[in-house]
Amino acid sequence: MRWKKALFAAGNLSGWHLNDGDESELIQGIVKFISTQLSRTPLHVADYPVGIDSQVVKLRGMLNLESTDDVLMMGLWGQGGIGKTTLAKAIYNDIFRLFEGSSFLAHVRENSKGYEDLVALQEILLNDILLPEKRLEVSNVDGGKKLIQQRLGRKRVLVVLDDVDCLRQLGALAGKDKWFGDGSRIIVTTRDSHMLTSHEIYRDRVYEVTTMNDGEAHELLSKHAFPPHQKLKIRTDLVNGVLNHAKGLPLALEVLGSFLHNRGEAEWDSTLRRLSKFPNKTINDVLKISYIGLEEDHKEIFLHIACFFKGWEIGHIYKVLNSCDFKATIGVKVLYERSLIKIESRTLQMHDLIQSMGMDIAKQKCDDLRRQSRLWLYEDVVDILSSNMGDCDVKAIVLNPPEPVKISVNGDAFTKLRRLTLLILRNVSFQGPICLPNEIRWLEWPDAPQFPEFASGPKKLVSLDLRNGTVTIVPKSLDEFRQLKYINFSSCNSLVHMPDISCAPNLEKLNLLGAEIW
Repeated sequence: MRWKKALFAAGNLSGWHLNDGDESELIQGIVKFISTQLSRTPLHVADYPVGIDSQVVKLRGMLNLESTDDVLMMGLWGQGGIGKTTLAKAIYNDIFRLFEGSSFLAHVRENSKGYEDLVALQEILLNDILLPEKRLEVSNVDGGKKLIQQRLGRKRVLVVLDDVDCLRQLGALAGKDKWFGDGSRIIVTTRDSHMLTSHEIYRDRVYEVTTMNDGEAHELLSKHAFPPHQKLKIRTDLVNGVLNHAKGLPLALEVLGSFLHNRGEAEWDSTLRRLSKFPNKTINDVLKISYIGLEEDHKEIFLHIACFFKGWEIGHIYKVLNSCDFKATIGVKVLYERSLIKIESRTLQMHDLIQSMGMDIAKQKCDDLRRQSRLWLYEDVVDILSSNMGDCDVKAIVLNPPEPVKISVNGDAFTKLRRLTLLILRNVSFQGPICLPNEIRWLEWPDAPQFPEFASGPKKLVSLDLRNGTVTIVPKSLDEFRQLKYINFSSCNSLVHMPDISCAPNLEKLNLLGAEIW
């Protein structure tokens, strides 16, 4: 049966037919075709391709190049600036001569904004692979799809689609594996893993591109920052400061290394101080692309996580977000698929530079502190509570200073924050009682000295957490807190009275462990 299969495969190969033509002309045509194929040149990968070779070896294994029985599509997935394009170029250079034709379509997202742009990409794909004497033209996207199937359906080709961000692009350029001949390989780089899955490129065919290890990061930074034979010495702590800021992200190492090239220690130190307050624009703009592509509610979840919840337990984050009217399950999943967050050991993690980008967006939304929706810096919270600014747009405050602080403000300072839905205060106390707006959904105030007051009328509070506090009684009837799901008075040793909890019909969890109630 093997010989049958081999003959069948040979019969499907495209070739040259002499028929009754001139043999010398045919030979000249073959020579011209081979010369054209040999003229195909590799791509420029990077000035300093650090750590690439070992990854190329892994990709070759995943591509199963020995098999010519089927078409294989695979994805390179990772956050912006992680090196997906660099790696795609490297594997392309390593294997493109194994195929009858090849095409590397760069910047697909950027080059396919409109309908005509996709047509142009289809034309590039066809002309790259077929290398016709007269350039092929495509009239429309549907016609391009048909032409790709007709002209490439029996060719073993290599296609790389770089920076794809939607199924429309994949559908126009590599809609089905049957569009290409047996043994073809299609590689897609993207920030969105769900898009790959939707195109039936499943997890076992997706290579996650991760940050560099410490040795590779140091090497790449040194290549860009220190010219050959440089006599200038930079202190180790300054170099380590840049490495710590970049956290293994190749884009950051390249951009910062090039910026610091041939600069002295004073300039390195000044740059590090500036980066602690102002993100590098070049790096930020690349990272921000993933944020821009999100739906509005997912943007809000991202900003909440960037400003408040990095490193928090994922179950707790779900409860907080759901209580604030977000759809946390799908929202967090989308952020993970877009390479904006990771979940490690039940905690939510985010690259420092992505967090910095998110915080920068939250601040940039408005220069006026009253119009800023999220506050997490002690000074900003004090300013907004101490001033007579009138109505504010603040929706969320999370304060967690390293040492206990006491804030002196009027008791009704919070009432002007009419849109406030989330309030988490750790290591924070106030000079006297405080009154909170009824819009608050989540109140988390460990070590609270007293039960906060609320404005009159129905409350929207979903979670009330005053654990470890010195609260003695809960003065309010729970009849006004009908949306409460979670109450935590654990270790409130002074608590001696609780109102009737049957007035809170939605209550799911009540924690009174360590509270000595009479």
